[in-house]
Amino acid sequence: MASEYTCMTAPTYLIENRRDGKFVVNEEAADLLTGIRQPVVVVAIAGLYRTGKSYLMNRLAGKRKGFCLGATVQALTKGIWMWCLPHPHRPDCTLVLLDTEGLGDVRKGNTENDSWIFALAILLSSTLVYNSMVAIDQNALEKLQYVVELTKKIRAKVSSGRSQEDDNSAEFVRFFPAFIWAVRDFTLQLEINGQPVSEDGYLEDALKLQQGDSEQINKCNMPRLCIRKFFPSRKCFTFDRPTNKRNLPRLEELEEEELEVDFLEPMTRFCEHIWKTSQPKTVPGGHTVTGRMLANLVKSYVDAINSGEVPCLENAVLALAEIENSAAMREAISSYEERMGQRLKMPTGTVEELLRVHAECEREANAVFMARAFGENIKSFQEELAQKLKQKQKEFCERNEQESRDRCFAALTGLAQELENGIQRGIYSVPGGYKHFLKKMHEIEEEYHSVPDKGIQADKALEEFLKSKETVAKSILQMDKALTDKEKEIEAQRTEAQAAKLQQKLLEQEQARLAQMLDDQKRSHEEQLQLLNKKMEEEKKKMQEETERMLQHKLKEHEQLVKEGFEQKAREMESEIQRLKEESSNSFMSHLAHLIEKLGPHLIALGGQAMQHKMYSDIAKIPKDSKK
Repeated sequence: MASEYTCMTAPTYLIENRRDGKFVVNEEAADLLTGIRQPVVVVAIAGLYRTGKSYLMNRLAGKRKGFCLGATVQALTKGIWMWCLPHPHRPDCTLVLLDTEGLGDVRKGNTENDSWIFALAILLSSTLVYNSMVAIDQNALEKLQYVVELTKKIRAKVSSGRSQEDDNSAEFVRFFPAFIWAVRDFTLQLEINGQPVSEDGYLEDALKLQQGDSEQINKCNMPRLCIRKFFPSRKCFTFDRPTNKRNLPRLEELEEEELEVDFLEPMTRFCEHIWKTSQPKTVPGGHTVTGRMLANLVKSYVDAINSGEVPCLENAVLALAEIENSAAMREAISSYEERMGQRLKMPTGTVEELLRVHAECEREANAVFMARAFGENIKSFQEELAQKLKQKQKEFCERNEQESRDRCFAALTGLAQELENGIQRGIYSVPGGYKHFLKKMHEIEEEYHSVPDKGIQADKALEEFLKSKETVAKSILQMDKALTDKEKEIEAQRTEAQAAKLQQKLLEQEQARLAQMLDDQKRSHEEQLQLLNKKMEEEKKKMQEETERMLQHKLKEHEQLVKEGFEQKAREMESEIQRLKEESSNSFMSHLAHLIEKLGPHLIALGGQAMQHKMYSDIAKIPKDSKK
């Protein structure tokens, strides 16, 4: 689906960082995000102030100018700035660049505020670039204390039987972004113990834990351990100084040939890597985030921080699902109304014709809803959507009937005009007049039957027309002196029988209509059930894939801890892995049971009690090891 926003020619601030420590969302920027219906690839950069973060982001935007660069010791970027651009390699995605306020600004003197900036960069991005200077050494790692504080700044779940820190360390991998360490002004040789090493090897070597159990060593190891535990994907790029010191103040004005080759080559690799490998932003459950969803996440996190709460991802995703599912329902209803208006030519000749168009439009509306909806509350919104579509169907049926009635009565009024004139002139109130009256009524019926496109109320309208002439007919019959009393009695009986026959025909039509509506309702229930089952399978698959990625990362980290000789930490990791497996199994079974409970009334309504019992029975037979 094409993005609906106007491409931004320059960045704008997304989150303002006020002097009182409060964060304020820029509504104009949020509106820009809301206009993006595509998935968003969100790349955020964080790091110490005055380390050239904005220049890297401008290169990712394919521009020389954009995010503000400074040539003094004063930090320029405040809060978080945003630049939305067409993705250079993915036409179905939008690239969102977030340039964050520099950390450690001595003029600010508020490390708490810095920690929140770093936490927001983590929460909002799918790729996080951490920018530092000269080398990855102990000094650089100590300055990355913000990653250590994440367990206090972000909460993965609402509640847990374990400590918050344990809960987070197990769950952060589920939603943390890919991590790229950009080392600027790097002039060292990429060698370890005299052997050449790649940039990624350099990073991994720097993240190795130091042996020992003293307080100082534990403090040194903490940022290393957190990066290893929280970020499943890690990459490193090293950049030489871009130009000589004299030219640095006008860096954004320099042409490519004025920049150092040892800077341009890794810069090209850096940009290509991010463009090609950075994935769209997702939230737990594997749900892809669009621009409008990102706008809601921004507001949710900022509101939580400003209220003094710890942003909870589970709450944010639940709130996001509520917003998206409501919007998905409105979008589905709008789709149904639009398509019905385009395809339904009223009045229809039969009920089947209307129900066929309704079924097509309902399927497409449900597809629109399911494409956008996600989360545990899909079923309740699906039920509400079904009720609203049923009401819309009823409204279309009523309009269809009314248009048919209007057309039929307009035709009958025109055809009966001569008859009405004759009645007023009394031409039928003479001996033999009843025979002429019947002949005229027969002519009107014949001409009426030949009128095209009368719709489904044709017989009903005729019955009402005939009924409206009963009093006149009886009066003319009784006044006709050319007929005997016996003939009048026989004619009255014939008229009553004819009316009863037409009434029976209408009753049969109504019974057939009700049967067709019931069949359509059953069809709708069955299709809703199929859609929900399909959605359940998709959700289950995403959960399993997400859990598998978490487990693989933790198994890899466990192996590394054993290899480095940290047996105690490896044992802690083993218990974490086992706990994750158990939680995955319990979560899956709970998810299935919850869904079946929700589906129960619909299964029973379709005569599906046996189906419901079979589902419970099948679940009970799943081997315990396979439920994970």
